[in-house]
Amino acid sequence: MLGVLTGFGIIGFVILVGYGVQRTGILPPDARVAMNRVAFFVATPALLFSVLAHSHPATVFSSSILVTLIAVIVSVLAYLVASRLFFPRPVAETTVGAAASAYVNANNIGLPVALYVLGDSQLVAPVLLLQLIVLAPITLTLLDVSTSGSASVRSIVTQPLRNPIILASLLGLVIALTGVQLPDAVYAPFQLIGGAAIPLVLLSFGMSLVGQRPLQPGSGRAEVLVATGIKIVLMPLVAYTVGRFVFGLDGARLFGVVALAALPTAQNIYNFASRYQRGTIVARDTVLLTTLGSVVVLVVVAAALAP
Repeated sequence: MLGVLTGFGIIGFVILVGYGVQRTGILPPDARVAMNRVAFFVATPALLFSVLAHSHPATVFSSSILVTLIAVIVSVLAYLVASRLFFPRPVAETTVGAAASAYVNANNIGLPVALYVLGDSQLVAPVLLLQLIVLAPITLTLLDVSTSGSASVRSIVTQPLRNPIILASLLGLVIALTGVQLPDAVYAPFQLIGGAAIPLVLLSFGMSLVGQRPLQPGSGRAEVLVATGIKIVLMPLVAYTVGRFVFGLDGARLFGVVALAALPTAQNIYNFASRYQRGTIVARDTVLLTTLGSVVVLVVVAAALAP
């Protein structure tokens, strides 16, 4: 338990440093954007490539990915039912809210949690691949269709292949699956660059928290609160129930799948909402509230399940 709390302390301290950097104006106002772009296009792909290239395929293609998929489906359905009954919205806004209920921050928060709390950065790989290859294209397709009335098949099919994180992950998986042995000197630059990914995303995330005020009047409080509750309470509960009683997971594997399900909503959802100018406030506030609330939930999960 001490090791888990130490891991959370490390993550929280770096986020706090990022908050302080933005608050005091040490860096230019647009520095966070530049840091995010470096992390997204350079550092994180390098990290995932080196991690997955050294991974065992059984770690990636395990029952954990099925548990995560079931937890995602249940969470989305729960939001859709609540929306239909209590706050009916157009398709685009409903899509954003549903995605905010189930799309976890596997990159900015998931990688640090997997490394410093769970002790194995490979554990986040199944979640990343499921979201980037399956959930993101579905979400973007629904937003495309609901806002423009049509969708480009070519854009939908090629969307995953235009994402550097997906491409780097797939390349690493190919190496792992084929058993190709590359010299250590080949991996060294990727590991060096990838080492910057986690500090960059945690610092930039802390910077993004400055000036945010959630749950303003007329901002869709009901949607935000429902999405937040589903994301950080229902989703980990479903992951625990399915993992423990359907797939028989226990120990570190059960702890890992529940902890990853308890991660906050990914900032990608806010990016999707901003791109289509639908549900942006709901997406932003849900990201913020789940980020704050998930800290408490993750500590509870660690206290109950950490081996």
